Amino acid sequence: MSTHKTTLISDTPRHGGKILADQLAILGATRIFSVPGESFLGLLDGLYDHRDTIDVITCRHESGAANMADAHAKLTGQPGICAVTRGPGATNASNGVHTAFQDSSPMILLIGQVATTMMDREAFQEMDYRQVFGQMAKWVAQIDDAARIPEYLSRAWHVALSGRPGPVVLALPEDMLSAQACVADLRPAKLARAAPHPKDMDVLAEMIAEAQKPLLFLGGPNWSAEAANLAARMAERFELPVATSFRCQDYINNDHPNYGGVVGIAPLPELRRKIHEEVDLLINIGSRLGEMTTQGYTLLDIPTPQMRLVHVHPGPEELGHVYAPDLSIASSAEAFLRAALTMSIPPRDRSAWVSGLRSDYEAFLVPTKVSGPLNMGKVIEHLSQSLPDDTIFTNGAGNYSVWLHRFHAHLNYRTQLAPTSGSMGYALPAAIAAKLEYPDRNVVSVAGDGCFLMTGQELATAKRYGLNIISLVVNNGMYGTIRMHQERTYPSRVMATELTNPDFVTYAKAFGIAGEVVARTEDFAAALMRGRASDTGYLIELLVDPEALTPTQSLSAVRAQGEAKVHN
Repeated sequence: MSTHKTTLISDTPRHGGKILADQLAILGATRIFSVPGESFLGLLDGLYDHRDTIDVITCRHESGAANMADAHAKLTGQPGICAVTRGPGATNASNGVHTAFQDSSPMILLIGQVATTMMDREAFQEMDYRQVFGQMAKWVAQIDDAARIPEYLSRAWHVALSGRPGPVVLALPEDMLSAQACVADLRPAKLARAAPHPKDMDVLAEMIAEAQKPLLFLGGPNWSAEAANLAARMAERFELPVATSFRCQDYINNDHPNYGGVVGIAPLPELRRKIHEEVDLLINIGSRLGEMTTQGYTLLDIPTPQMRLVHVHPGPEELGHVYAPDLSIASSAEAFLRAALTMSIPPRDRSAWVSGLRSDYEAFLVPTKVSGPLNMGKVIEHLSQSLPDDTIFTNGAGNYSVWLHRFHAHLNYRTQLAPTSGSMGYALPAAIAAKLEYPDRNVVSVAGDGCFLMTGQELATAKRYGLNIISLVVNNGMYGTIRMHQERTYPSRVMATELTNPDFVTYAKAFGIAGEVVARTEDFAAALMRGRASDTGYLIELLVDPEALTPTQSLSAVRAQGEAKVHN
């Protein structure tokens, strides 16, 4: 967090855009993702004076910009800043705001607004953003007085980061941004941090001592590389197996002998069974235990789980929201884990319990046999074996993501960027944000053919900023997840899920980015080498047989499953 102290004098008049830009600089903002609009020219003018310290990234669509801001927040722990124009700009950006809300990512969306003198007339692109974003943001407000900008920005920063982090939306009337005001600047944010009560930790120690088959479960917000290290130490000290929630696989080194896998879409069946039937103490750090993680709210009984539940979360409002814990602890992950490591608990031999879960996980990593000449399991296996451990993988939503989640082991924190909200089009914008933040690390975007074209125009953004990203486009000619559900429910009645795709390699070349098509597993290694050697970025289109729907189930098998259900 920035500790820079401003030297601006409070009686020096500044226009609203300048005041706003100055506050962002004081708060430590380093990057703003934007599609420019005439409604916030004042802010752009103010940012001109900070162009050496705040990068304004010009994007090609507001959904891309907002998802880049979400990814930036995940990578840095600081609010991702996105600036868009009113009306269609704001509604386009809502995609990323919804992702940030469900993923608990701190974000501040700045929206240019019609002038205050024109409001309530349905002026050009006028909207009431309190109503538009009311259910997908922690706080939505409009700044009508330039003199109150520091107050609003200070509150926005604190709200975005405090408790359960999330997005804040601020509407900025055009005439407010151009109005002059004399005002003192805000102070850099000093956030309160939740921590466990010592008596609660005494209760936890007793619960761990009594448990025969406990499980440490990791997920949610406020995580860090240090938290990952502390979680590993806690698992070792108290002989606890570890699992992670949906798309939080990188919260612990997956090579750790206590790691037993992820619980999300298409999880390891034996892990799911053991949680449902055998775990007698679930220590859940950070996860909300949402729909994807709990297999449609079936993994744990509601409201009283079948095992003893300890729920640790920085947002007290999440404790007891769906499940009634035996012990609720309002705390950040790091504070909880540090306190946990001071507990004194008599040793108990749980080696068979830990090693059993680990053996199940290791067996699950072996690529399966699938239809067609290209096996995505082996493609992911090769990526894992040949790329550095700190490579960042990004993905959006679709059946293709199951291959990455199942067959790649994350060895470092924040090597996985993916939306728990299940939003398509996330992979490429997230990869851009990652490469901007870590230009020396390998970044691989993995997207389906449907997912990629949601935000494929952001290749122009990657090219503009010289970002050498490897983009994998998994092409099976359909919206695979929807087709899967369609066949299960209405077998052989295919409707609206088939796709007509462009030549993805030619599409990338139009942006000055090289690429090639790979149709066989054995050709991927050489293609990846060429991609890594390219200094323009590289797109590899992977032609996948539509029958290879998941690592364990073909399209025909899904259809047969649906037909059997219909006949019964």
